[in-house]
Amino acid sequence: MSDQESVAVTPPASNSVSEHDPTMEAPANEQLEATSNKRSQVKFSIWPPTQRTRDAVVNRLIETLSAPSVLSNRYGTLPSEEASSAARLIEEEAFSSAASSAASEDDGIQILQVYSKEVSKRMLDVVKARAAASTGFAPADGASQAETGGVVDSNVENEEASS
Repeated sequence: MSDQESVAVTPPASNSVSEHDPTMEAPANEQLEATSNKRSQVKFSIWPPTQRTRDAVVNRLIETLSAPSVLSNRYGTLPSEEASSAARLIEEEAFSSAASSAASEDDGIQILQVYSKEVSKRMLDVVKARAAASTGFAPADGASQAETGGVVDSNVENEEASS
């Protein structure tokens, strides 16, 4: 064939029904509705977090407790091993607290907010207790902060600071 010649190609005859045939639209509509129903039946749950998410929280806590930051400027950093054990304890306690405080009618976002606040509160308790211990303020019973779980009553902490 030369460059100027062209070949006309005609599609093979179709055995299908025209696009406007209502009998063909019904199965397509049913399939679309079934897909939509499946999507609406899929339930997305934010609580409880996956183990992967919980591990990420622990890793972030370790980094926050052991690396220089605004928090460490005020309270100091923890050695990696201490930060690791404290982070795991913080996360486990926060998870348990949030799970036990969850009501059946709560949605996942509310429970997740409780969990997040518990993680933050417990992290601050640990760094404050460690800072107090390193400056010579010990718990009244003489136990170390690690033995008391790192939680210090704010009233006791304030009394010690004012003495």
